[in-house]
Amino acid sequence: MSNPRYIAALDQGTTSSRCLLFDEDAQIVSIAQQEIERSFPHPGWVQQDATEIWASQLSVFTKALTQAQVQISDIAAIGITNQRETTIVWDRHTGKPVYDALVWQCRRGASIIDEIAHKIEPNVIQEKTGLILDSYFSASKIAWILREIPGARARAEAGDLLFGTVDTWLLWNLTGGAVHATDMTNASRTLLYNIHTCEWDNDLLRLFDIPRSMLPEVKPSCGYFGHTDNQMLGHGVPIMGVAGDQQAALFGQCCFEPGDVKNTYGTGCFLLMNTGGSPVRSSHGLLSTIAYADSKHVTYALEGSIFNAGSAIDWLKDGLELIRSVDETEALARSVNDTQNCYVVPAFNGLGAPYWDTDARGAIVGLTQGVTRAHVVRATLESLAYQTYDVLRAMQLDAGTELKTMRVDGGVSRNNFCMQFQSDILGERVIRPCNTESTALGAAFIAGLSVGFWENLDDVRACCAHVDCFEPTFTRSQRERLLAGWDRAVHSVLA
Repeated sequence: MSNPRYIAALDQGTTSSRCLLFDEDAQIVSIAQQEIERSFPHPGWVQQDATEIWASQLSVFTKALTQAQVQISDIAAIGITNQRETTIVWDRHTGKPVYDALVWQCRRGASIIDEIAHKIEPNVIQEKTGLILDSYFSASKIAWILREIPGARARAEAGDLLFGTVDTWLLWNLTGGAVHATDMTNASRTLLYNIHTCEWDNDLLRLFDIPRSMLPEVKPSCGYFGHTDNQMLGHGVPIMGVAGDQQAALFGQCCFEPGDVKNTYGTGCFLLMNTGGSPVRSSHGLLSTIAYADSKHVTYALEGSIFNAGSAIDWLKDGLELIRSVDETEALARSVNDTQNCYVVPAFNGLGAPYWDTDARGAIVGLTQGVTRAHVVRATLESLAYQTYDVLRAMQLDAGTELKTMRVDGGVSRNNFCMQFQSDILGERVIRPCNTESTALGAAFIAGLSVGFWENLDDVRACCAHVDCFEPTFTRSQRERLLAGWDRAVHSVLA
């Protein structure tokens, strides 16, 4: 039998499940994708069918192999990356979820968060977890399921229920129920994990009233998680790397040194800065989180989360019906010289960093009779750059460093208008890799390094040498005028 020739990256995102096969040059040899549905039963509630998440991920895995005419035995290792704070609770005996997956965007745990806020000192959560007390993270979602789903509390206390973020759910199913585990990056997004001790925190478990028996084992991102079930795929493949999607993108962008920054433009928009071997406590509304870890070292990052990025463009298509396809947006934005001082603030389910206002709601500010469809589309695209600026400004203040270059990836990064405007509003260079699949690539790199598919970080860097660059063209006065208008617009929607 020949040596395995490929790494499989399972990329389970908010709107689709994907599988990408990479060769030794980190080139994509096959990609398969399947859309998955979200439901919105009440304002601020977002959920998905957990069984659909698993079924779609298994389907695209087998489809990617078939497309490339690759045998399962040709796969050296699997890496998993996933939408992070999304919460699934299931029965350990039957493997069936007790309720739909509560998506990271879901705000239904807000009342639980309000209750807890009255029980503790404000800084306790941040000191232990690097996070803020918010329903965005998994803990309040678990607590809601235990409180609201009939019988869930009793079953959990009897040891019959398991919790996992999406990576844990995929691992459980891939291994035929043999492995209940997560990695440090995903654990650090739950509000239950102490990023200093790298352990589940008993005080936080008591605070949220969550039984420890529900929680998965926490492992380093790089290393052995288990083998796929032989009966499922006909051949056991080692699962050698797991990381939350934004941390995987940081790794896939080769942000290995303190101060390196990347921004991923997906459903949301996520800025991460590598801060090295120590967490940086933010005083400007950012999160401190685990970037990745191996058996010897833990690397940390500062993160700013923007709730609506690609979803704002989807709103133009599905909500307002201003466009038939997202591909139209670049030409429409370029068809006008500016937005006529119109600003779109896409706070559909609150504002993330640095504001963290769950009650804020979106607005179109500065409407006049001269504003057309093209102006609204352009203003929506520009809002992504403005939100990124706000987060980056806070990040620079916390870390005490100046940005020289920002690396970008994700679907929206392929929009040249967006990336040029991003460079203009930052006043700094924006670098986009020719392969914008940084999230999947990061998962592949982590798994591949674990099995010697790539020997070291220099091998990884060599795979990421080809990039596109966007240089700023605005004058300082142009930037300041536009940013002042954005500041007025965003403060008009704050609760």
